[in-house]
Amino acid sequence: MWKRGLTVVAALCGLVVAGEKSYAQSERKKEKSTVTSAAPSPALSPQEQQLSESYFLEGMKFFVLEEYNKALDRFQRAYAISPDNAGVNYKLAETSLLLGSARGALPFAKAAVELEPKNPYYHLLLAQIYTNQQQIDEAIKVYARLTQELPNTQQYLFNLTDLYLAKNRLDDALRTLNQIEESYGMVEEISFKKQQIYLKQNNLDKALKEGENLIKSNPEEIRYLLAQAEILAANKRVPDAVKVAEQALKVDPQNAYGRLMLADLLQQQGKTAEADTQLELAFKNPALNIDAKVKILVDYIRRLPNEKVAGQAIKLADLTTKAHPQEAKAFAVAGDIYVNTDKKLPARDHYLKAVALDPGHYKIWQQIVFLDGEMNQNDSLIAHSERALEFFPNQPIFWFYNGTAHLITKNYTKAVKSLEYGRRLAGNNADLQLQFNLQLGDAYHSLQQFEQSDQAYENVLSIDPKNPHALNNYSYFLSLRGQNLVKAKAMAGSLVAQYPDNATYLDTYAWVLYKMKEYQEAKRLLEKAVAVSSDAAIIEHYGDVLYQLGQRDLALKQWVRANQVGGASEGISKKIKDKRLYE
Repeated sequence: MWKRGLTVVAALCGLVVAGEKSYAQSERKKEKSTVTSAAPSPALSPQEQQLSESYFLEGMKFFVLEEYNKALDRFQRAYAISPDNAGVNYKLAETSLLLGSARGALPFAKAAVELEPKNPYYHLLLAQIYTNQQQIDEAIKVYARLTQELPNTQQYLFNLTDLYLAKNRLDDALRTLNQIEESYGMVEEISFKKQQIYLKQNNLDKALKEGENLIKSNPEEIRYLLAQAEILAANKRVPDAVKVAEQALKVDPQNAYGRLMLADLLQQQGKTAEADTQLELAFKNPALNIDAKVKILVDYIRRLPNEKVAGQAIKLADLTTKAHPQEAKAFAVAGDIYVNTDKKLPARDHYLKAVALDPGHYKIWQQIVFLDGEMNQNDSLIAHSERALEFFPNQPIFWFYNGTAHLITKNYTKAVKSLEYGRRLAGNNADLQLQFNLQLGDAYHSLQQFEQSDQAYENVLSIDPKNPHALNNYSYFLSLRGQNLVKAKAMAGSLVAQYPDNATYLDTYAWVLYKMKEYQEAKRLLEKAVAVSSDAAIIEHYGDVLYQLGQRDLALKQWVRANQVGGASEGISKKIKDKRLYE
């Protein structure tokens, strides 16, 4: 069955691999002058011819199946019998090239061309091999011979042009492009290539003339007008470029890229208001690619918070979201614009719209919770951090914000749960560990889990011994409990040494001293604190110290003042009523 099938295939492929007489030998006779071998091979016997044909067809079968190693083996066997068969040489070259051996393919490709110089495919393969080997000059020779000697090969002049350009043979490239025009007439691609060549030759007049010819060939084609305007602008002929751009927009008023070009040109002329109008028209157009708009908006962001550009930046951002209501990046970049103009609420709301469209953006969620925190919107911070954790459960920063929001809203149990989980995720990140421990110190204290609170502050101080938050809260909480006051005094004293005019820190140190019954020094510190602060707790503490020093009338005045300010302790009213200190 297989042999009979093979015979049928052989009959169909006779033109590809015929016998020595009908193929290789006859072609060699016709082209004797082009063959470089010393002498033709002797004629094949019918058995040799059949065997060679059989190997070739088997090679073709493997070639079609992309089993190139097997194909190469069969072609080599055919070649051993009939080395002067152009078709065999061609397939050996093609298969070797597909197997990555351009060097191995080259001699067979050259032989195929010499054996059958009128076959254009043989020339094309040889040119491809030379190009792959970066032998551009040799490839040029092959294409030149192909297009000069073989009929109906004008299409390969494009390849020849590209090779001339690769070698920077600009005059040869121009000559070849002119040949193409003779065959095909004016072609857009040819004109643009000629323009680029003229520009490389610093021949602006000819480049512009080529552009004018294109425009005359199709005055309604806006691309030709915009390309001409680009060339004029690039060569500092801005007024002329403006005229051509305006001409283009008369042809197509809805062309957003034309609006962008005109806006840029007007800006170069210092016509900012007119340029802004063109920009707005472009941004209103949904046809203008969102990425092009984002690129322009990013440039505005780099210039913010400059008030001169802030208004226009916001206007363009709003136009972008209206034109692209389903694009997350439109709302994200608008959020960036609002952030950089210090408009936190609209920034946060635009970021929320961005993640509603595409929730998988970590940095946008990070901006959302950061803005919630800055605006003290703790309920929003809880809700948004929980939503972010649905997508990024292993990101400690969202656990931190969630725990902090619960701490502020006095849900201490939830705060500890989130903060502890986040602290474990923070791993060896010392900065994150410090932040988590600071919040945990406060949360555990509020739950009266003092051992865990103290340990959290110790963890902070092991990383940053001068951390003001830890030194202040740790020492103050120890004083409230009346525990380890010597340590509390050392920490509070260290803090005041760093920040001698901070009323809160002065109050903390004074309260530690108060607990140690060092009332005079406590009074001195609190006098300094109340001189710069109207905080009710500090004023009340000052009153308490005065009471302990026997200055009860002055103490009462301070308690009354603290009560009027608001925010004093729950027992302030009783102190005032009874005119005595309760501890």
